[in-house]
Amino acid sequence: QVQLEESGGGLVQAGGSLRLSCRASGSTVSMAWYRQTPGKQRELVASIISGDYTNYADSVKGRFTIFRDNAKNTVSLQMTSLKPEDTAVYFCNAKSFAGGTLHNYWGQGTQVTVSS
Repeated sequence: QVQLEESGGGLVQAGGSLRLSCRASGSTVSMAWYRQTPGKQRELVASIISGDYTNYADSVKGRFTIFRDNAKNTVSLQMTSLKPEDTAVYFCNAKSFAGGTLHNYWGQGTQVTVSS
């Protein structure tokens, strides 16, 4: 069982920056950030896997950066040039292998609000 502890988020004006962080209680093979707004499906924002291969949603490319600290089992999402449409609840996600099975874990979510 991997537990995820998120931090960061809050209210920022358009054009501003925020950093989200997520600490995993155990080892993971990949970590990611998703976001969700009311009435919409949760969508992938950015992910990072072993070897530091990253993947970004088209809407955040060039503005968001995902990076991890393997020693601390932490993944962070640096968000810059924020737009009102980035407003959402952001969820940390982690995947880990245990008993030959890939397990999926979620954080509790943190609110990001970008004012225009």
